[in-house]
Amino acid sequence: MNAVIRRIALLLVILSIATSAACQESASTKQSVKKRRLLFIGQSMDWEHDSVSYAAGTLWKLGHDSGLWETYIYTDCRPITKKPLPRNQKNLNYFDSVVFFTSSELTMDDSQKADLISFVKEDGKGFLGIHSATDTFYKWPEYGEMIGGYFDEHPWGRFDAPLIVEDPKFPGMENLPAAFTLYDEIYQIKQFSRENVRVLARLDEKKLDLTNPKVHRTDGDFPVIWARTYGKGRVLYNGLGHVEAVWDRPDIQKMFTEQVEWILGVVQGNAAPTTRPAAVISH
Repeated sequence: MNAVIRRIALLLVILSIATSAACQESASTKQSVKKRRLLFIGQSMDWEHDSVSYAAGTLWKLGHDSGLWETYIYTDCRPITKKPLPRNQKNLNYFDSVVFFTSSELTMDDSQKADLISFVKEDGKGFLGIHSATDTFYKWPEYGEMIGGYFDEHPWGRFDAPLIVEDPKFPGMENLPAAFTLYDEIYQIKQFSRENVRVLARLDEKKLDLTNPKVHRTDGDFPVIWARTYGKGRVLYNGLGHVEAVWDRPDIQKMFTEQVEWILGVVQGNAAPTTRPAAVISH
């Protein structure tokens, strides 16, 4: 009996040592993962989107809950510079990616604009534009080139937008249905070319009223979400998010989580430009 008790005690000691080692290894692994830093800019110089605060709060919570990033929220553009800033203010050198949910001509001078482009193009960092980010900086062509196009009306206003996922393998898209509807406001985009970006989702033109006088595109191509590489960096535009309720949806939150991970360089995704899939057109 004593021998049995001794064997049990020995097994408990071995199990305790193994558990302790596993916990230490897990803690060490967590400590070794660098938490990224996300700079959210919500400056509006024209139309005020109520959902900007929803977007900022959602991205903050998603980063906090996942432990992958910290979100710093600004309603001005002071941090968009590589110049040293006083009183513990952070500049671009502190961040891994920038998010714009903005409108019109923001309060950035030429040096700030050059620093933002350099941040993405030369430093290899990330940029995420949300909804009205394409309604921003019309007088700065390099910005339009980077993000991939500009706002050109929203012909159908808020409506049950018929969406098609074109690339289900890209981060954030694999958990969405191949085709679904979402009540939101979707932009028509001008100065856009599939030669420069990889479209991840678009409107189903077969379910749209193309007789609307605000429809300017003649090719029936209405991209909503796309990604691209820009120099060494990663750029993604997501046109969703005008309607506040969109940000409460778990599937949309998961989509944004994985897309933020992509712009931060945490996960990989193929952003090479592709033509419009023939199978999508003929469905």
